[in-house]
Amino acid sequence: MSTRVGVVQFPGTNCEQDVAWAVKVLGGESEMLWHGDATVGTADAVVIAGGFAHGDYLRTGAIARFSPVMDAVAEFARAGGPVVGICNGFQVLCEAGLLAGALQKNAGLKFRCETVELRVETTATVLTRTAKTGQILRIPINHFEGNFVCDEATLKGLQENEQIVLRYVDNPNGSLDDIAGICNEGRNVVGLMPHPERASEAILGSDDGAVLLRSLL
Repeated sequence: MSTRVGVVQFPGTNCEQDVAWAVKVLGGESEMLWHGDATVGTADAVVIAGGFAHGDYLRTGAIARFSPVMDAVAEFARAGGPVVGICNGFQVLCEAGLLAGALQKNAGLKFRCETVELRVETTATVLTRTAKTGQILRIPINHFEGNFVCDEATLKGLQENEQIVLRYVDNPNGSLDDIAGICNEGRNVVGLMPHPERASEAILGSDDGAVLLRSLL
């Protein structure tokens, strides 16, 4: 039986169909989870897709965190369910307190849309278990607020607990410690700014994102 992935939609989400397609291509099934529903349905895993939830008003993800579905996502995560936030989804997870730190505007105040190289720093997460430590992945980014920040104590904790999942080889946005993705202490919640669903097939220019999505499936 294939893994069923619930893909969360907020008003302004624009990458949900990309995620659903990538899941299908890699052998999984997907179901859309509307932000107003207080359940994750029959999902085995949850992905919060990229976009501009609620237009990114106030702060990115600041309104989305109060959506009923986020209570269900939090409960699912507390029970050990795999949860991945991509780009705007990463921002939502931080706002909801499911991941540490925050995402602010890129250094230089420029929108960045390009393919970057990422280094896998740990394979002990739901998103990297089929990868190799030190493996370099070529995956696109598409964001204006991808600059990860946190206080010194939080950064030290992320480093010591090996919760930094992915780092940029060549930092495109000023992100602290070159962080491209992190996980929670339970290692079942992962947020990343790059879009693995946009690198799930070779025809897209790279299928390196399939390494991460296969890990989730």
